[in-house]
Amino acid sequence: MEKRNKILVIIPAYNEAKNIGPVLESLKKEVFYADVIVIDDHSTDSTKEVVEKNNIKCITNVFNMRYAWTVQTGIKYAEYHNYDYAIFMDADGQHLASEAAKLYDTMINTNSDIVIGSRYLKDTGYKCPLFRKIGTKFFAGLVRLFTGKKIADPLSGFQCINKKVIDFWSKCGNYPEYPDANLIIEMLLRGYKITETPVKMKNRESGASMHSGIWKPIKYMTTQFYTCIVTFVKYIGKRRIK
Repeated sequence: MEKRNKILVIIPAYNEAKNIGPVLESLKKEVFYADVIVIDDHSTDSTKEVVEKNNIKCITNVFNMRYAWTVQTGIKYAEYHNYDYAIFMDADGQHLASEAAKLYDTMINTNSDIVIGSRYLKDTGYKCPLFRKIGTKFFAGLVRLFTGKKIADPLSGFQCINKKVIDFWSKCGNYPEYPDANLIIEMLLRGYKITETPVKMKNRESGASMHSGIWKPIKYMTTQFYTCIVTFVKYIGKRRIK
C-alpha cells in the first residue's frame, strides 16, 4: 500500500456517542496510515467528548447542518489540507475499518475517481431491510438507464474519492441533500470513473438511522427520484465534460 499518499477518513456524526468509540479504535488499528476527522453535526449527546477522548480531531458544526453538508464540510477540510484521497465512513459502526483499505486498494489498482463499497456484488451476509432493498434496486435501475453503467449499491455511503473529486465536491455549491444515486449519475455523465468493490457491513446496533420512521424514507425516495431526473435532464448530451 502506498502510504506516502495523504489519506483522510471523514466521519459525519450526529448523536453517535454509543457507537463511535469502537469505530475510532478499529480505525487506529486497521487504517493507521490515514488521518481521521469527525464532523460532529451539533450533537446533543457526548459524541464530541468520545471523539476527543480517542485523540481524534473533531470539528463541531455551530448548528445542525444535516448529513450532506456535514459530509461536505469534511470534503472542504480535505481540499484545504491538500489530501490525495478521502474515505467516507459512518459513525454508527455499519462500515468496518478493516474494509476501508479495500476501497483505497481498488482506487489505486483501477485508477478510479470514486470507489463504492458495495453490499450486493457478493453475498456477505448483510441483512438489508426490505424497504431499503427495494429502493436500492430501483435507483440502481435508474443509474443504469441514465448512464449505461451498472452500479449494484448506489445508496452506499462507504466510498473513497480521489483528489479530483475532492476538489470538485469541495467547491460544489449545489451539493445534494441526499448524495447518493443522483450524485453517481452526475459524476458518470461528467465522465468520472466509478468502480465498485464488495465489502462487508454490519447493521446498526444502537440509535436511530437518519432514514428511520415513516416520513423520512418517503421524503428520501421522492427527493432522490426527483433529483435523479433533474440531473439526467441537466447533463443529457453533455457527457464527459470534466
